[in-house]
Amino acid sequence: MKSDITFLGKIINVNSNTVEAEISKEIPSSAPIINGRVHRIGQIGTLVKIPIGNLLLFGIVSSVSNSPSTNNVNLLAEPDYGHRFIQIQLLGEKLGNNDFVKGVGGYPTINDEVHLVLDEDLKGIYGGRKDGYIEIGRHSSSDTLSIYLDLKHLVLRHSAVLGSTGSGKSNATANIAKKILTDYPGSRIILVDPHGEYSSAFDKNAKIFKINNPENPLFIPFWTMTFDELSFFLVGRQEGQEKPEDKKLREEIVKLKRLSADKLKAGKINPEFITADSPIPFNLKELWYTFNREVNATYKSADQNSQTKENEELDSEGDPDNLKPAKFKPYSPTNSAPYKAKEQTMYAYEKKIHSRLKDSKFDFMFNPGNFATAKSKDDIDEMLRLWIDHEHRLTILDLNGIPFELIDISVGLITRFIFDSMYWGRFEEYTGRNRPLLMIYEEAHAYLPKTESSSHIYGYARKAVEKIFKEGRKFGIGAMVVTQRPSEISETILAQVGTVIALRLTNTSDKNSVQAVAPNNMSSLMELLPSLRVGEAIVVGESIVIPSRVRIDLIEPRPSSTDPELVESWKKQYPLNKNHYKKIITALREQKHIKKEKT
Repeated sequence: MKSDITFLGKIINVNSNTVEAEISKEIPSSAPIINGRVHRIGQIGTLVKIPIGNLLLFGIVSSVSNSPSTNNVNLLAEPDYGHRFIQIQLLGEKLGNNDFVKGVGGYPTINDEVHLVLDEDLKGIYGGRKDGYIEIGRHSSSDTLSIYLDLKHLVLRHSAVLGSTGSGKSNATANIAKKILTDYPGSRIILVDPHGEYSSAFDKNAKIFKINNPENPLFIPFWTMTFDELSFFLVGRQEGQEKPEDKKLREEIVKLKRLSADKLKAGKINPEFITADSPIPFNLKELWYTFNREVNATYKSADQNSQTKENEELDSEGDPDNLKPAKFKPYSPTNSAPYKAKEQTMYAYEKKIHSRLKDSKFDFMFNPGNFATAKSKDDIDEMLRLWIDHEHRLTILDLNGIPFELIDISVGLITRFIFDSMYWGRFEEYTGRNRPLLMIYEEAHAYLPKTESSSHIYGYARKAVEKIFKEGRKFGIGAMVVTQRPSEISETILAQVGTVIALRLTNTSDKNSVQAVAPNNMSSLMELLPSLRVGEAIVVGESIVIPSRVRIDLIEPRPSSTDPELVESWKKQYPLNKNHYKKIITALREQKHIKKEKT
């Protein structure tokens, strides 16, 4: 085989991690043309093969040098410029006509031959299109070799798309989603999109929910929160803390939820099973009204036990739905009727709840349309159905209109709601294990950090998403995180990622984070990350046959994550207008985006 045009050289050193070979001096060119294609000998990241009888070992070139790295080399000696050496990390083997398998059962020995890998070898490794796979692009060393990912492992073993700004990260994510939806008519995906980038890529092929959208408004009802979440959000209660006012808040919430037990559209439930954590609608304005009345009422008697509703000095009832408190006769400064209320436990909490209810930026939680109360048109089974059971099968939750300080809790509520529905419905024919779901988290570094260092990140999203990465597979829910800063992502999430799709990364800490989650023998391949072209990725993990450098297909239309047309815009002249920024300031104050005018 030494006479074969693919012959490179012979093995000179073998250890548990790498194999070293010396490239033959008899090779006439460093870039031979084989079957009409130029092959670069010894290029880092290229594949080579080592034939041993009818067994082929495959490896990847990790380094190239003009001096060997064996232990007996005199480090002070001058390099031998007439020799070339390559280090190879073994990846897998192929026995006869059998399929390629990862890992090696035996190692080569000294003087075994090393050969170039040709297109037919690559096709033997990757194979053709198989059932249960999706095509994502072409191998970087071949224009004709398609690369496929095992869909089951990609989804249920979780994945990550990582890359610096402008590396093609959004295109890769949209590409994968589009291929899944095209090839698998029973698939379903929810994409959490904080910046509203993906609507342009899936305009007519997705159901897009957005705050203040008249067709598909995004609501996240406040009553889906647990008591810990809701009490922290409303009054700043710390988890595990139980002051008298916290106990009273809990009791009043349970009381109001039990009033809804026999009115729920999804089905009546036993009031005895209801807790403060039960996702049951209740009137938050009524809760505020009760506390407001308690602390502001005046009474005919000074005795606290006699200060009941029957003994109030009431002027008018007020209107809780419009946040109008009840009015009472002013209490007397002297020791005579009307007497001031003795019960003031909820004074601070009443003020905080009222402040939240008055803030319009929380409307998508406090005024959730058809899901507001038990008397409303729909229950949350309808919200769940609208999100995951429609003709497009892709749901984009556009969080662009949600205030930054609510992104964490919003993503946490969405994730926990979806996870719980898959958990409790895991054996149903139409969901759970019988119809899995993929969650995609864009800009994940903004709400899935290692630690809650930001004043607006409390770990709601991180804890919920970590649960999917740790347990979701058992209930039919998989996840993909997409980020430009993998070094800032929760280590628990990255540790559970089964497939890494790494585009260009130039930051050292980000590159190190990717190397840490990649297979041990792929560290040299990850060193290529800073030099990848736009749209090119290194794919490693459970869903791909062999770690590969892939050119991911461009899709049209593209996600709107491209840079502004700076030069073109700066060439224009803009007339001065004193009214230009009024709409912007109004939108800022109302926390509502300006509607784009039709042209």
